[in-house]
Amino acid sequence: MITSADAPSSSPAAAAYPAQVARTQRYSLGVPGAFTLSADGSAVLFLRTRGPEDRVSCLWLFDGDRERLLVDPAALAAGTGEVPEAERVRRERARERARGIVAYDASPDLDTVVFALDGALWCLEPARDGSPRPVPTAGPVTEPRLAPRGRGVAYVSGGALHVADLDGGPGRELAVPERADVRYGLAEHVAAESMGRHRGYWWAPDGQRLLVARVDEARVQRWWIADAANPSRPPRETAYPAAGTTNADVSLAVFGLDGTRTEVVWDRAAFEYLATAGWDAHGPLLSVQSRDQRTVQVLAADPGTGATRLLHERTDPAWVQLVPGTPARTASGALVHTIDDGGTRRLTVDGRPVTPEGLQIQSVEQVAGESVLFTAVDEPTESHLWSYTPQEAPLRLSPEPGLHTGQRAAGTLLLASRTDDGPRFRLLSGEGAPRPIACLAAEPVTPPRVTWLRAGDTEIRTALLLPSWHRPGAAPLPVLLAPYAGPAQRLVLRGRNWPLCEAQWFAEEGFAVIVADGRGTPGRGPRWEKSVHLDTLAAPLDDQVTALHAAAAHCPDLDLERVGIRGWSYGGTLAAAAVLRRPDVFHAAVCGAGPSDQRLYDTHWRERFLGHPDEHPEAYERSSPINEAAALRRPLLLVHGMADDNVVAAHTLRMSAALLAAHRPHQVLPMSDVTHGPTDPVVVEGLLRHQLNFLRASLNVSPPQAV
Repeated sequence: MITSADAPSSSPAAAAYPAQVARTQRYSLGVPGAFTLSADGSAVLFLRTRGPEDRVSCLWLFDGDRERLLVDPAALAAGTGEVPEAERVRRERARERARGIVAYDASPDLDTVVFALDGALWCLEPARDGSPRPVPTAGPVTEPRLAPRGRGVAYVSGGALHVADLDGGPGRELAVPERADVRYGLAEHVAAESMGRHRGYWWAPDGQRLLVARVDEARVQRWWIADAANPSRPPRETAYPAAGTTNADVSLAVFGLDGTRTEVVWDRAAFEYLATAGWDAHGPLLSVQSRDQRTVQVLAADPGTGATRLLHERTDPAWVQLVPGTPARTASGALVHTIDDGGTRRLTVDGRPVTPEGLQIQSVEQVAGESVLFTAVDEPTESHLWSYTPQEAPLRLSPEPGLHTGQRAAGTLLLASRTDDGPRFRLLSGEGAPRPIACLAAEPVTPPRVTWLRAGDTEIRTALLLPSWHRPGAAPLPVLLAPYAGPAQRLVLRGRNWPLCEAQWFAEEGFAVIVADGRGTPGRGPRWEKSVHLDTLAAPLDDQVTALHAAAAHCPDLDLERVGIRGWSYGGTLAAAAVLRRPDVFHAAVCGAGPSDQRLYDTHWRERFLGHPDEHPEAYERSSPINEAAALRRPLLLVHGMADDNVVAAHTLRMSAALLAAHRPHQVLPMSDVTHGPTDPVVVEGLLRHQLNFLRASLNVSPPQAV
């Protein structure tokens, strides 16, 4: 143990980190996003707060030479004062907590912009007077989108789809729910949370018809989420399809502005998931997925009759991965899709693979003419922007290490990058210097100091972060593993992110911190991702142990008799499993919002990896830490937001009950009015300090001395 005489000094920066990361919303405030590049490439719209601690998101225009504030929400008259439930859910699922404008839609030339603010619909025409004006609507608005032609804007209010006239003409009510548990034009829970489909309607290119999803939740089980700290508030009802239960009934129809309605027909009994939908120059295009997720069909629909024809079918013995931006079609009608070819996920155009072995397709960003803009991974710690055209081999457009995406128009590329130095955004064209779009995010007081490692035979990408004051051969360092390590994201990235900043803060407070992306994480191809099929804990936990030993071999100062682990969501589940299964390795754990009983999680996400619980009950048993509660021998802190509607608090409450029944000491930290990701600055700061104190006490670690 480090004695008080030997303890290093705690830096002012480390002391300031919890408050800074809380006030800056994990360094997201002041970062531009939601870009729309004009068709001629001369200007770009984007959202950004005014500074690193401002939570009001404003609309800006950058014309290549200067930026202009178009809409400051604080300057507008109050809207309805009501944020629709669908909009609240959309914000929470997107983890957006900034107030103000969180989404907008614009015409290709950026001459017309619409957005919703506090339930009111606003229109802005910068080329005219530049002042936002309210648009009359039938009620509180969510998801407004401009018609491709004409002066109409569609929106959803009260579960009904409407079209308003921007010139003041009468509005239209296109699709009206038949009863309270039906809605039109919005994505259902599993589509938005697990499939990546956040939309529920799509305009036809001629602006006279719309492809609209109908969601019927009559048979979906209901959960009620209450705030126990405020018993005067009524519980919130949520339609949540847990694994093995009935999904929402989702269908599609083509609605004309003239009042016509044509149902789109496919075998919905065999393919109950509407994975993607859209309407391009060739007509409606959709992909549908079977309940077991092993088959996906791409269908073209006739908007006049609703009949569909099969364009492509993919099958997989584990699951067919849904890749953002696919399927799509080029101007000539060639289908843009992907194929899992051995260990590589490759881009295909018209059925032909066009990317090489080893380059893992991550998403298709844009299809224009016959060219395809996509992101792909050839090194798991990075992600690059690539271009494909039939005339040339795929070309990488992002030169430096990091994480890159973008869009382009008329010879101008908008490149959005995140490197070791932080985020930056540039307009690039064939002539002249890059034109930067200002990022106003705060500089972290504890920037990551990463040693990049590759652990074990599979070269698990691993980040080792040591205290800045550490000197080799000095007192041994207690160890903290801080993984996510699940299929939703990577953390070991050559792009500065808040998890690595947070890891550095724990390092400055006296730990050697290890972050490792093991089997099941994205970016390393289908074999790597699907190695967790029917068992989501065994291989990932083994990989954390491998990363720990590799880091200790690299740095002999790591004290393997004092090893903690902390994680959130899937990372929380992994942390709990670590102390339950490997108490010989892990000596304390913090489980934040971790699913303890996999049967409580939603159908699409959980059944993708574990199958249907009636068919594979053993997979759910071995992937649920609650079944091993009696094995606990180490300190465990369970943390959960009581308003969480993604991983409901029942996971932690039931886990605690199982531990109590087995007479296993543990701690529980409930957080009132907190959803899946805490954002309130007081909660964020307090939670960090509480975890630090728990780990210090559990691992017998003295704090560094104050300067």
